[in-house]
Amino acid sequence: MKKLIYYIPLLLLFSACYENQVDCESFKEGTFIWEQESGGKKFKTEFTRIGNLQIEKFENEIDSSRVEWINDCEWRIIPINPDSNADSRAYLFKILNTSKDSYTFEFKQSGREQVYSGTATKIK
Repeated sequence: MKKLIYYIPLLLLFSACYENQVDCESFKEGTFIWEQESGGKKFKTEFTRIGNLQIEKFENEIDSSRVEWINDCEWRIIPINPDSNADSRAYLFKILNTSKDSYTFEFKQSGREQVYSGTATKIK
């Protein structure tokens, strides 16, 4: 029992060193790349967030959305000029963890249950 008492502070110190660090503020603005695989094919999306605007480039298509921050780590993307009613739905994003130049996130389309995830890398 005495040995266990000596190990508890070491375990607490170790776990504090490996805790996920989340610095969402560093990723509110900038240019990012997100790569995903679907159907055996790799897709790349480049997007830039400035203030309440996000401009996204995917397969030579450029799209603009309004950004509404819920808190430092969660935001909503709302299409500015959707082509259809289905395209007008907002997307909800949440940063799960961060590193020096990237963040892992999850997102879903408003009104849908399916949750997707990815990692965005800041390039500017």
